[in-house]
Amino acid sequence: MAAQIQRTHIKRACYSIVGSLLAVLTAWSVAFSQNSAQSRNKSSAPDRLQAILQSVESTSLQRDLIRIRDAALADDYAYHQLAHLTENIGPRMSGSLQAEAAVRYVADELTKLGLEVKLEEVKVPHWVRGIESAELIEFPSRPPDVSQNVVVTALSGCVATPVQGIVAEVIVVRDFDELKNLGRANVTGKIVLFNRPLDTPKAASGYAVDAYVEGMAYRREGAKAAADLGAVASLIRSLGTSEYRIPHTGLSKPAGIPAGAVTSEDADLIDHLAHEGPVRMHLTLTPQRLPDVISHNVVADLKGKERPEQIVVVSGHLDSWDLGTGAIDDAAGVAMAMETVKVLRQLDLHPKRTIRVIAWMDEEIGGSGRQAYTAAHAKEFANHVGAIESDLGAAHPLGFDAKMNPAGLVLLLPVQDVLRDFGANLIKMTTVSPAADISDLADAGGPTFGIKQDGRTYFNYHHTAADTLDKVVPRELQENAAAMAVMGYALAEMAETVPR
Repeated sequence: MAAQIQRTHIKRACYSIVGSLLAVLTAWSVAFSQNSAQSRNKSSAPDRLQAILQSVESTSLQRDLIRIRDAALADDYAYHQLAHLTENIGPRMSGSLQAEAAVRYVADELTKLGLEVKLEEVKVPHWVRGIESAELIEFPSRPPDVSQNVVVTALSGCVATPVQGIVAEVIVVRDFDELKNLGRANVTGKIVLFNRPLDTPKAASGYAVDAYVEGMAYRREGAKAAADLGAVASLIRSLGTSEYRIPHTGLSKPAGIPAGAVTSEDADLIDHLAHEGPVRMHLTLTPQRLPDVISHNVVADLKGKERPEQIVVVSGHLDSWDLGTGAIDDAAGVAMAMETVKVLRQLDLHPKRTIRVIAWMDEEIGGSGRQAYTAAHAKEFANHVGAIESDLGAAHPLGFDAKMNPAGLVLLLPVQDVLRDFGANLIKMTTVSPAADISDLADAGGPTFGIKQDGRTYFNYHHTAADTLDKVVPRELQENAAAMAVMGYALAEMAETVPR
């Protein structure tokens, strides 16, 4: 520790000497310019002085960004936070005891770092999973007294079956048009299975999010479309890129009928059998929507030294689904945000503007954490000069998706230059918010950024029991934390803010 302090003092002394030399050179340059050009243009010297001072400030910022990058890449703080959230606390379903334990833990850790921490109340849904079973009890060429188990999980938002389950014929469709063409007479009293595979070639080519978004309508809207034609339940092929016979859960809009997801393998099995003849299923799904409870967003400020009213948000969402432990979705994002301020404290850096860490609650089921933050802070949105969220895992970062004024891209060149060292320098412009929790800030015109990770394997584990700590590569988590910290500090420290 003593050696580290000594090195810090030496570095500061070096920076002071360099600063003094720059000041002398600047003064000499201004004087020389005034003497040689006074007769031609009396206003040119102040202009050149301003340019030189801006250059010195830019160089100083670049140097600090490099220090932040290197410190984050060498630190394991984020991984330790991720491990605690996922393994010591576990799944953090909105409204659960684990979710509130995570709130208290993150608040305590940020308090230890010296931030001003508030727990802002959020009224959240409390949904709990019940019995989940499915069995094919009649199908073509079935041997006597034989049935086949189907791996299924409930989707939140819809009603339960009776405790004893329901028995009905399963009809298989590819899309909404095929369902509509069947008509009410052929759908009433049936279980509808939407067997629409996620576009895995597209996902493997680096467009996993695009493939996911294309299929998401069937998870959200499928039950309602089936119920409107008289179906007694709705199932979807799991929305994922893996085929390990693991079901993917998620949110379905209320439809008045039970809704679930089956594995890709079981969807194809049912489809195959249904082409040969009638298939009947015994389906039991007994989730419950309990009364809403009070939870919290964790909101923690590292106050700015010059413009504390101007805010840069770094964030991830603290809640998770209940099947796994929510490592990639999204304890990793919270850990990155915590690492951002930890590194700044470690390096004794105090940005001009306030950096605000937010651990959002209830991103998965209803977005009530975002709604509560907007209700409490909407009048301050004009002073939110940037917002970052990571909610696409913890694989190698490629850069950022950004919804922002393109005129501000030139201001981010130092960020791109520093992050080029490990290939995280891409900034891809988007027309929609790059993450759910910061969408209201994006809609208000603020610059918003989502860390753009290599998503080729993310949807293998997303919303499944396999979303666990072992899926996170520690080095890649460090790269993500470095990307968030560099961008967050730049937005908080640069001379100009990114235009709205």
